[in-house]
Amino acid sequence: MNNKPLRVIISGGGTAGHIYPAVATADALRAELGAEGVEILFVGAEGKMEMERVPKAGYEIEGLPVAGLQRRLLSGANFALPLKVWRSVRRARRIVREFRPDVAVGFGGYASAPVLWAAQRMGVPTVIQEQNSYAGLTNRLLGRRARAICVAYEGMERFFPAPRIVLTGNPLRGAFGAEVSRPSAELRREAAAYFGFEEAAAAGQDKGRVKTKERKTLFVTGGSLGAGTMNRCVLGALDRLAERADEVQVIWQNGRYYDAQLAGAIGERPGGLPRNVWRGAFVERMDLAYALADVVVARAGACTVSELELLGRAVVFVPSPNVAEDHQTKNARALADREAAVLVADGAAEREAMACALELLADDRRRELLAANILRLGRPEAAAEVARTVIRIANEYGKR
Repeated sequence: MNNKPLRVIISGGGTAGHIYPAVATADALRAELGAEGVEILFVGAEGKMEMERVPKAGYEIEGLPVAGLQRRLLSGANFALPLKVWRSVRRARRIVREFRPDVAVGFGGYASAPVLWAAQRMGVPTVIQEQNSYAGLTNRLLGRRARAICVAYEGMERFFPAPRIVLTGNPLRGAFGAEVSRPSAELRREAAAYFGFEEAAAAGQDKGRVKTKERKTLFVTGGSLGAGTMNRCVLGALDRLAERADEVQVIWQNGRYYDAQLAGAIGERPGGLPRNVWRGAFVERMDLAYALADVVVARAGACTVSELELLGRAVVFVPSPNVAEDHQTKNARALADREAAVLVADGAAEREAMACALELLADDRRRELLAANILRLGRPEAAAEVARTVIRIANEYGKR
C-alpha cells in the first residue's frame, strides 16, 4: 500500500459556480483520505475571486495571468490576450513540474484550460468536472484526453467519450440538510422573525409587522451581485404585492451592485417598500431564506440548480443570456422538460416571471409537483463521488 500523500492540483474559478464545487471536492478529498493523506494546490486566475476565497477556505493557491475574451472585440484587453495565454501556459507547466501532482482536476474558468492542457502533455492524468448540461468548447476539447469527466446531467455523451463519463452531480460546499429541505414549524418561525415577518403575539410588540399565518413566501434572487432583470421584475410588481399583503410575503435579494440604485428608486415610490417585502443586497442566512420559501425565482447557474435539486423547491428559472453558449437556458430546459421547474426567458421575464411565481404560490398541487420532481434529481453525495473518482484515477493512471 502506498503511504505517500495523494498530490492533487485543482484548477478553476472566476465565478462562485466554479469555486464552490472545487472547494467542496477538496474538502471531500480530505474527508476521504485525512488531512495528512492528501496535498492540494489550487491554481486560479490572478485578480479573480478565487484568489481570496480559496485561502479563506484553508487551501493554498497560485495565480495565472490568464483572462477571457472581452465581448467588445476591439477592446485593448483582447490584444494582450495571446501574451497572457502564452505566459499562463508556461507558468502552468512550471507549477505542474514543481508540485508533481498525481492527478489534476479542472472545474472550469479561465485557469482551468492552461493547467489541464499542461498536465495532459506532461503525462499527468486529468479529471474534468462539468457543471452544466451543455459543455463548453474548452471542456469538450480537454475531455478528449481526460481520464474521467464528472457530470451533473444525463445525456452528456453528446460532448464526451461515454466510457469516461461519471454521473456525480455538482459538489456543493456546506449543502443544506434535511432540516432546511423539510423545515419544522419552529425553523419557519425563526426564518419569519429573521426577515421581519413574524406575528406580533404579545402586547408591546411592533403591531406593524405582518403575519405569516397562511401566507406563502416568494424568494427572488439574482445572486450576490444581483441581476438587473430580476430586480426590474420585483420593482414592477410592488403594487401587486402590496395588494396581496395578507397572502404573500417576499424575500428580495437585489445584489450589491444594484443596492444603492434600488434604494433610491424605492425611496421615491409613494409608500416606499410594501410591508410584506424584505429587501437586501445580500442574504446572510440563505438557509433561513430557503426554509421559508415556497417558490423561488432565480437564475439557472449550475450551483443554484444543484442547490434547488437538493432542497426540493418549486422554482421559476430566468436564465441569464450573458453566459457562454447560453448554458443557463440549457440547464433550465433540462429541468423544465421533466416538469421539475418553470422556464421564463430573460426577454419575457418582466412581463411573465412574477405573474408565473404568484400563480404557483396559489396553486398548491402544481407547486408540490414541481418541488417533488426537482428533489428527485438531487445528488447529496456529489462531492464525495467526485473525490472518489479523483482518487481512483490517480491510483489507476498516476505515477504513485
